[in-house]
Amino acid sequence: MLKSILVDGKKIDRKLAVFARLRLHPNVLSMMALVLAVLGFVFLWGHHLLLGFLFFLSSGFMDMVDGAVARATGQVSTKGAFLDGVLDRYVEALLILGLMAYLGPDARFLVPIDFWIALLIFGAVMTTFVRAYADHRGLVTDQTVLSTKMGGFLERAERLILLYLGMLGALAFGDAWLVGCIVLAAVLSNLTAIQRTMLAIRYGK
Repeated sequence: MLKSILVDGKKIDRKLAVFARLRLHPNVLSMMALVLAVLGFVFLWGHHLLLGFLFFLSSGFMDMVDGAVARATGQVSTKGAFLDGVLDRYVEALLILGLMAYLGPDARFLVPIDFWIALLIFGAVMTTFVRAYADHRGLVTDQTVLSTKMGGFLERAERLILLYLGMLGALAFGDAWLVGCIVLAAVLSNLTAIQRTMLAIRYGK
């Protein structure tokens, strides 16, 4: 929701289109984003928060580049969009699991951090699932409604931004900031899934 309001996608596309000069297929760029995320996970596992943050930030940047290059070179395809969406979920899972490994089993907010991580993963999955299932079951058939009116409080981009802010806060002020952002993301992700369910029922036929 926040992304669609604050981000001018066309302007970003124009700036990132320069990467088309690399002559790399957009799918290759998508795979590079996954590789960067794997490296970020390794660094988080090794408790190198800054390096982990930088690699995941680079992965997110590459994820923007692949779409911009695809549009600039006329290589937009259903298969490419599908692959990009699948890899995006793996990148997000690597980030969340990496943060759990970084914080360790002793981190907690009321309950152990493992609970909040599990809740966050479930909320992230359900947020995507609700919209996809509403489409699959034919409950909501209007693609404009699916793409523009079933966003919610915390979509994937906002989840990542919140987790990145938590990482920055941890670097500057301590891990409690990161724990707080994980808890907030977990709660808002599940609220978003509930919100999308209600919207699907509202707009469903």
